[in-house]
Amino acid sequence: MPPVLPMLAKSVAAIPTGMQYEAKWDGFRAIVFRDGDEVELGSRTGKPLTRYFPELVTAVLERLPERCVVDGEIVIAREGHLDFDALTERIHPADSRVRMLAERTPASLVVFDVLALGDESLMDVPLAERRHRLAAELSGVAAPVHLAPATTDLEVARQWFEQYEGAGLDGVVAKPPAVRYRPDERAMFKIKHERTADVVVAGYRLHKSGPVVGSLLLGLYDEEGTLQHVGVSAAFTMKRRAELVEELEPLRMDEVSGHPWAAWSEESAHEKARLPGAPSRWSGRKDLSWIPLRPDRVAEVAYDHMENGQRFRHTARFRRWRPDRTPESCTYAQLEEPVRYDLAEILGG
Repeated sequence: MPPVLPMLAKSVAAIPTGMQYEAKWDGFRAIVFRDGDEVELGSRTGKPLTRYFPELVTAVLERLPERCVVDGEIVIAREGHLDFDALTERIHPADSRVRMLAERTPASLVVFDVLALGDESLMDVPLAERRHRLAAELSGVAAPVHLAPATTDLEVARQWFEQYEGAGLDGVVAKPPAVRYRPDERAMFKIKHERTADVVVAGYRLHKSGPVVGSLLLGLYDEEGTLQHVGVSAAFTMKRRAELVEELEPLRMDEVSGHPWAAWSEESAHEKARLPGAPSRWSGRKDLSWIPLRPDRVAEVAYDHMENGQRFRHTARFRRWRPDRTPESCTYAQLEEPVRYDLAEILGG
């Protein structure tokens, strides 16, 4: 019975040997429950996603076993490529908009594990057997429900790691064949793409605990010479957060006027440029204020994925200061673009 928290993965630098390998899908993790006419899509936090994806409820009723619990990922594909932005738009309070988007940008369900079939719990069954049972149950399943490709061949996994990013996937997940299903435990391994970029540090937000740096605000210059906000770097020790305040003090501006992001508080300005503090359904009443810095300092950060080629998908990881780089040299041109790969090739057409 829901909620059941999904089994998780911990990051490792290289693809380990002797595992079952799957692509790392870039979507919403979902534990899907079906009991006859009842369906619930449970999120990673345990809260239901069911109302946001009515087309998947219909698909589950048509394509999954009558009584089952499966683990998978909700994704949206456009032009053969995963579109995470379109997915986030589906989390909307208005039912009319949810249903309109369900028709305009329908979601798919990629299934990669099974927790129960009929009256039988498979939680204590080894992964290799769970995969065999799942493949048998979903043999010939039709879109928008897909059986995730899996392999035990390390060379194939390495090939997937290189190719699949071009379809918007995040990397590879390696799963021990004998592992039982362990909710909310990091019992698997994920290997993600990581690249570095030189970015302009143009401001920071304070940490919730006090007057130390919570996150650095990062920017890149576009072709028109406009500094666009591309994300944040936030993983620092408390000691380092305090040190950063002192390091950045000479760059601190008394007021935001004159800063490239001076119009950040005006909602209309976000339609023309990427600025910090963009209003969204995710931020709610969160304090989005920030301290402006003269955009003179360059840092090297690591990132795994770009969203629509415009911003870092996840929090970037600070690597070092780059005093040898000028802010004007920090442009989008330095970013590596993965070779495009058709998502249909992964999901078997």
